[in-house]
Amino acid sequence: VQLQASGGGLVQPGDSLSLSCAASGGIFSRYGLGWFRQAPGKEREFVGTIDWSGDNTDIADSLKGRFTNSRDNAKNTAYLQMTDLKARDTAVYYCAATWRRSGSYHATDYDWWGQGTLVTVSS
Repeated sequence: VQLQASGGGLVQPGDSLSLSCAASGGIFSRYGLGWFRQAPGKEREFVGTIDWSGDNTDIADSLKGRFTNSRDNAKNTAYLQMTDLKARDTAVYYCAATWRRSGSYHATDYDWWGQGTLVTVSS
């Protein structure tokens, strides 16, 4: 399956932004999905995960209340909604897919990765 993340850009602190992850080449509803991010000079970190149905989602504890994730299997697309963005949210955001239909918190469990989209939060 191929994944294409989009929607990144330059925003100001406090702004909201929604990222999309469009999938092709596979049966989208077979896969659990995840979002990860990597800030400059830092390791990739878990952001969120969602199961194959979209009924079960989770977000990293440090991001709860500001980030949510969802998916639309009819559109083969996943979403990461981000609100009240802060400078520390600046990173390249990646979407990923896994055969684990429940999703996963661990990057090593993911089989396919999108190319990433850059989010820069700066005034």
